[in-house]
Amino acid sequence: MGPTNLKPLFMRVAPPFCMAPCTTVSISTLYLSRSPYLMQPLPTTSPSMAGRRSLCLLNSPPPLLLLLLLLLAEGNWGGRALRLNRWDPKIWMPTEKVEPEEDSQETGTKWAVLVAGSYGYGNYRHQADVCHAYQLLKRGGLKDENIVVFMYDDIATHDLNPRPGVIINHPQGDDVYAGVPKDYTGEDVTVQNLFAVLLGDKRLLKGGSGKVVESKPNDRIFLYYSDHGGQGVLGMPNMPFLYAKDFIDVLKKKHASGTYKEMVLYVEACESGSIFEGIMPDDLNIYVTTASGPDEESWGTYCPGMEPAPPAEYITCLGDLFSVAWLEDSDTHNLKKQTIEDQYERVKVRTSNHNTYSIGSHVMVYGNESMKRELLYLYQGFDPATDKLPENKFDLDIRMGAINQRDADLLFLWQRYKRSKAETEKNEILKKLTQTMQHRAHLDQSIELIGMLLLGPENGPSLLNAIRPPGLPVVDDWECLKSVVVVFETQCGSLTQYGMKHMRAFANICNNGVPRTAMEEACTSACSSHTILDQWKPTIRGYSA
Repeated sequence: MGPTNLKPLFMRVAPPFCMAPCTTVSISTLYLSRSPYLMQPLPTTSPSMAGRRSLCLLNSPPPLLLLLLLLLAEGNWGGRALRLNRWDPKIWMPTEKVEPEEDSQETGTKWAVLVAGSYGYGNYRHQADVCHAYQLLKRGGLKDENIVVFMYDDIATHDLNPRPGVIINHPQGDDVYAGVPKDYTGEDVTVQNLFAVLLGDKRLLKGGSGKVVESKPNDRIFLYYSDHGGQGVLGMPNMPFLYAKDFIDVLKKKHASGTYKEMVLYVEACESGSIFEGIMPDDLNIYVTTASGPDEESWGTYCPGMEPAPPAEYITCLGDLFSVAWLEDSDTHNLKKQTIEDQYERVKVRTSNHNTYSIGSHVMVYGNESMKRELLYLYQGFDPATDKLPENKFDLDIRMGAINQRDADLLFLWQRYKRSKAETEKNEILKKLTQTMQHRAHLDQSIELIGMLLLGPENGPSLLNAIRPPGLPVVDDWECLKSVVVVFETQCGSLTQYGMKHMRAFANICNNGVPRTAMEEACTSACSSHTILDQWKPTIRGYSA
């Protein structure tokens, strides 16, 4: 029995492509999609494979003085080209920047925490997003000592990277990897270390550079996260997942310590709105923007076979739709003239496929919304190269191809298979692709069966997929949610980045008062006959909770 909720593997934006794929693994043939990009059947190798506006204009000088200042500025900046073209490939590196003048109205230090929560070349885009964010902040005047970077750091030197030592985040983009601090990499990219960094508590760290956010009461903090997600969770390359309740508790603790003035969070992940829906207070001086609502996916972009396409040698997506929207928006604006709200409005349009939502997602806002009137440079810094850029000069008409984040790994594997020449290598990639599809089908079918066993064949599916009213968190008992995840993974195997889509089902099991013993029995019945491969054993990969 295959998945019952079929969606296109990916679509073009213009025109939308809406043919449904066949994701069933048959004995003789594996069909990935009926899209024009993935339309060939793959033979299996054996039958067993299935604020505040605070710009100070010199105390409001007379018009002649303002004119004189503008003329002087024209002379000083006339020799440098400015980025007015939406598709200008140039990303200015920190070594090319001109140091900004100190703003007498600004107090405190700017801090930033950048998190790429995945690993593997198929997830190239998350680390590319984060590296691009670093370059943006560095050009804006933030110092390395105040920027903390989390990323697995396995992309730049990966065997599949056609440009060794280089990471790009735009089809014609320059390297964004050079100079990025290696604060927390590999096994040190963990929830525990992230929380320790945010709290400024070095005692809680395990590995890494030891750098933490040692902020003071007048400081501002910018946090950007890019990865996979599910209802109530964000992914990390090392288990466990980041759970919403734990994250909000850390933000509350940080606020109680009085060690920051204001904080802005940008979160890119599927169902990222569910991290804050119903549980994010509005009195912490924190403004949050998420790539998607509590019940929808986020999207990868700059992918092979799409427009705009990456360079021909790339077999993976270069960025994420929400992330490149805000990053390229900041690249092309004078952030001393742009408010948080200005950016939100532009990014919302681009991320939603120009308000059509044929693909794309609803960009959401949580927390202290009064902060939206503040200028962006207070968090992302100010690059003098943007000083003469006009306000709101940004091309919003360009449509972009995109793929559901959860299917980007299939696109990556398909591209590998299609381009591989050696028969042995093709068979190995095909085996991995087949196993990935089979594990996806196993997860979907197991959750469906468990729902029927626990809640009955008539009510099970609807209860598992029930969406709570706006303003309520995905689950009331977060410890129950973690417990249910552990029980499921023990019997049925690791959720993986794809299986995070089922977190709502687990939450609804808790919301319906199902006891742990009943969940254990149902999982045993549903999964006891299934053989779990090593790559999906939680005892090896680690539990998601």
